[in-house]
Amino acid sequence: MEMIELLRARRSARSFKDEPVPGEMIDLLKEALVRAPTSRDNRPWEFVFVDDRNLLAQLSSAKPHGASFLRDAPLGVVILADETKSDVWVEDCAIAAITLQYQCESLGLGSCWVQIRMREFAAGISSEKRVKELLHAPDHLRVACIVAIGFRKRKARETSFDSLPHDRFHTNGF
Repeated sequence: MEMIELLRARRSARSFKDEPVPGEMIDLLKEALVRAPTSRDNRPWEFVFVDDRNLLAQLSSAKPHGASFLRDAPLGVVILADETKSDVWVEDCAIAAITLQYQCESLGLGSCWVQIRMREFAAGISSEKRVKELLHAPDHLRVACIVAIGFRKRKARETSFDSLPHDRFHTNGF
């Protein structure tokens, strides 16, 4: 599949079939993640693959809104980074996450990003702290996001070319 086809096809998936992601697909997802570009090739990220249903349910409540679908996902990938290795760890994690999502699409899997960084679990407790507690993550790591992954329950709605925001393009300035 050409890249433009992946771009056209990818939509967030928030409902998944009750079917595990096969090991050979997981291996390809892992390869895609470690091939994601990073600033100065620092590779500050770490990835936690979660397929334990109880842990996915706990992660789904790491923030009050926008994570509940993790409960029914057969797989979640938590993307963390060592901020001492790179001052652009947030960008490096975002690049890894979207690389993962396009790899999912190429394999016929759906995915959806769950923002964790700068979100709140409960009054005075960050979503990041909650996720780190659940994963027993080392203190020096920061949590950027979680990507929910699985086989889609329903086909994604396509977006027409004409409905795209063409007014966002400028040439040689505004």
